[in-house]
Amino acid sequence: MTVLKKGQSFVYKNARPLDLARWRFHFEDGSAEEVLKYLSAYQNPDGGFGHAIEPDFWNENSTPIATWAAILVLREIGVSDKNHPMIKGIINYLESGKDFLNGKWQVTVLSNNDYPHAIWWEHGECEMSDDNPTVSLAGFILRFADKDSEIYHKACKIVKTSVARFISEPTYEQHTLRCYMELYDYCCELKDFDIVDIQAFREKLSETVNKTVCSDTSRWLKDYVCTPSALFKNNKNSFSMVDRELAEHEADMMLKFQREDGSFPITWIWHTDYKEFEISANWWRSANIINNLLYLRYLGRL
Repeated sequence: MTVLKKGQSFVYKNARPLDLARWRFHFEDGSAEEVLKYLSAYQNPDGGFGHAIEPDFWNENSTPIATWAAILVLREIGVSDKNHPMIKGIINYLESGKDFLNGKWQVTVLSNNDYPHAIWWEHGECEMSDDNPTVSLAGFILRFADKDSEIYHKACKIVKTSVARFISEPTYEQHTLRCYMELYDYCCELKDFDIVDIQAFREKLSETVNKTVCSDTSRWLKDYVCTPSALFKNNKNSFSMVDRELAEHEADMMLKFQREDGSFPITWIWHTDYKEFEISANWWRSANIINNLLYLRYLGRL
């Protein structure tokens, strides 16, 4: 059975409707409308997203991270109309100021603690905001908000300050780095963009990417470390930044490590007592099959 057929078998048996629609969109000529139908189930009346769209925390309320996760799906299927109801809803959520503190959208929120979640989504008393997902959300705002709106000017300030800080003191935390890569993508899509030095931003990103990817390839797909595919996520710009030989090596490993049931190893646990982790892990297996096969396809390995 081929890599694609094994992946299909697992996804059809185990995926959430949203991920099944994503599979069909990418590999079976499925429609973007089908993806949007299931994605809409995760959107709340305030325009933000929740309901465990990010499988490692099951908060039903809108949160910045869950909203960011939904945005990734929208970009994945090519939704680019600023007047699309789902995009307008997200802008409304971000404009509301909810979950925005000290100049950043919060990584975790207090209501996370009321639902099953991984330990890293636990909200503490002295919670500090991070550039994840703020810089990616700011890029989304620059791309879709009205230029004369207050939220647009807020995003401009965030982007200018954050990129200057990144060029001076880059982050080597893979999730935050990926948000900066997403911001770079948004910047490249904007006409006459002059808020930051885009060339200096790209050069620092490229340098940082290659320092962040774990050089000990024996740990890939076994331990929770940064690999080329962790920064890919259908982001083609990453391939112009990461060492191509390393990217190809991970593709070799993916082909080797795919299990007979079509899935790939999950390299993390929640470190909490919630039994829902087993459900979450199965959801992730389906999502990872899609992400890994997109990676393999981009490298011409399918």
